[in-house]
Parts: sequence; structure tokens; C-alpha cells
Amino acid sequence: MMKVLKNSLLLQIILAIVLGTILGTLLPQSIGRIFATFNDIFSSFLGFAIPLIILGLIVPAISNLGKEAGKLLIITAAIAYGSTLFSGFMTYGVSIQLFPKLLSGQKIEAIGENANNLLPYFNIAIPPILDVMSSLVIAFVLGVGIAKTQSKTLEKVFLDFEKIILLIINKAIIPFLPLFIFGIFLNMTYSGQVFLVLNTFVKIIGVIFVLHIFLLVLQYAIAGAIANRNPFSMMKTMFPAYATALGTQSSAATIPITLKQTLKNKVSPKIAGFVIPLCATIHLAGSTLKIVACVIALMLIQGQPIDFLQMTGFICMLGIAMVAAPGVPGGAIMAAIGIIGSMLGFDAANQSLMIALYIAMDSFGTACNVMGDGAIAVIVDKIASKKEIIQQENT
Repeated sequence: MMKVLKNSLLLQIILAIVLGTILGTLLPQSIGRIFATFNDIFSSFLGFAIPLIILGLIVPAISNLGKEAGKLLIITAAIAYGSTLFSGFMTYGVSIQLFPKLLSGQKIEAIGENANNLLPYFNIAIPPILDVMSSLVIAFVLGVGIAKTQSKTLEKVFLDFEKIILLIINKAIIPFLPLFIFGIFLNMTYSGQVFLVLNTFVKIIGVIFVLHIFLLVLQYAIAGAIANRNPFSMMKTMFPAYATALGTQSSAATIPITLKQTLKNKVSPKIAGFVIPLCATIHLAGSTLKIVACVIALMLIQGQPIDFLQMTGFICMLGIAMVAAPGVPGGAIMAAIGIIGSMLGFDAANQSLMIALYIAMDSFGTACNVMGDGAIAVIVDKIASKKEIIQQENT
């Protein structure tokens, strides 16, 4: 049992939420403030690390895409980004229609501003060296520049930097997330907000699940119409990849199974071998769905205004920022948390809550991403066969 718990971030997160909710009613304030102190320091470190994470992950991702420039890459990237955008705007539309009624009467003050919050014993400020938007712009400029100039020196520097960032995520952030999330829910229990927040997300989880099933059916209906194939038969073939992603919580770790099942859907080996690894990095429709639904729910219960133009920019940037999501559980939210703060005004407490809620549902988002990759491969295969892209690019 302990071994399973040690190897499952999801179980650790669930346990942290449960213990934080229970112990928040039992522990004295003096003990609670110890965890509040840890959370304050960890939040400060996370704020410092986010611009570095953006630089370390986005620069290599964009430079690699740039080097592979070609019709097949452009078509695949356009379809993947289009799928991610559709997922975001569909979720926005449904959430705006349903959530105000579903969450009627559930209002709390801003989570980070409650007067009853546990106060840390001391603070350690770790100012970031860049703000989020500056790091995004620098990442795009360097990524495109490395791709165009073919600078081997800079490329190696950022590949090594990417290894350092992944090491920080895997060794200094992910292992402490359960303790961090425990502290968040301990604090919310102490301030009297936890049950309202949990009730809110129990209500929207059902909506998120239905939306992700609808999205998959639509993706395969489109793929089936383009390829003249039975969409439900293709979905059945891809189900082992979906089930594997539920366990791994990583699109990258699921690539071998996704590729195997995609080939069974009669996609050519050359197309499948190109599209599946690429989409594991750039296609995050399921992750976008969860993030958009969660931010809208949080904004509604805190009385924060929701502006369509603001959300449009956020969804468009979300699809780009998560291109760099690493193949680790929770990678998408780690890549996206910067723009959640900078574009939507989420403070440290709300960003922390977003991390907790996202990771608690991470399996379904990853499975949705992976399953959708199979549909994109079928579409690209049909387009490539019609336009003879493979032959053109091999000559």
C-alpha cells in the first residue's frame, strides 16, 4: 500500500485534500501556522521558478518545431492547436451557460484575502528575475531564433537548461506538492471556505467529464467523416491508450501504446510515427478543457468578473504555453500557471488551488489528450495521402 501511495501523485493529492479538510478542524492554530509558513515559502519559490520553467521548456520546444518545418508539421500543428482552441472555447461557452445556475448562491471572498487565514510565522521573499509575459516573449524570440540560425551552441545551452528545469520540477516541486496542497486545504478549513470550494468542484467535475466525452466523440466523428471510417470502431481500438494514460498521467509515457493502437487504426507507419510523438507535446485539448472550467468556476464563486476578450486571449495563450508541458504528472498546469496569474489576476492562493484541483483530475485530461492524438493521426494520414505530402517531403 505504501509503495502504491509513493508512486501515485494522484493518491497523494487526494490524501492531502482529505487530511487537510479533517485536520483543519482538529489542529491548533500554532501547528497550522507551521504549514502556512511552508506554503508561503513554497509559493514564493514557485513564483520565482515559473519564468524559468517557461524559458527552459518553451525555448527547446519551439526551436525543435522550427527545425522540422514542413507541410506535414504545419498541418499537424494547425489541427492540434485548432482542437485545443475549440476545446477551450467550447468549455467557456458551456461553463458560462451552466455554472452560474449550478453554483448559484455559492459565494466566498477571495481565497487569499480571508481574514481568518492562517498566517505564516515568517516570510522569505524570492522575487522572480522576469515577469511571466517577458519570459514568454523571450522564449518565443530565442526559440524561433535558434531554429532559424541553427545555432548549435545556444541549442545545447537550452537543452541542458531544460534538463535542469525538469530536475527542479521532478525533485523540488512535484514531491512537495502534496504537502503544499495539504497546507492549502488546512488553511481553507480553518478559514471556513473548504466545504464550499469542494462542493463547487464536485458539481463541476460531472460537467467536465461529460464535456471530455463529447469532445472525443466529436474528434472521432470528424476523423471518421474525413477518412470514411466508423468513429466508434476507431475509438474502441484507441481505448487501451486511454486506459494507459489514466494510469501514467503522462502523454509522453503513453506514446508506445498510443502509437501501437494508432497503427491498428490503419494509419500509415510514417504518419503515425511523426504525429503521435508530436501531438503528445502540442495537443492538449483535454488539459485546456479542465483548466478553463476550473478558472471560470473559481472566478464565479469569488465574484470575479469574467470578460470574453480576456478569456479569448487566455485560451489562445494557454494553447501555446502548454506546448512545453513536460511528460510528468501535472506538467500542463505547471506550464500554464504563469499565464493564469498574469492574464486572469489569480493570486498565489488561487494559483495553488488551481494546481491542486488540476492534479486531482489530471488522469482524465491526459487520457483525453492521448485519445485525441489518435483522431488527429487519422485526419493527417488522410490529408497526406491525398496531397502526397510524404512523397514531396522525401524528394
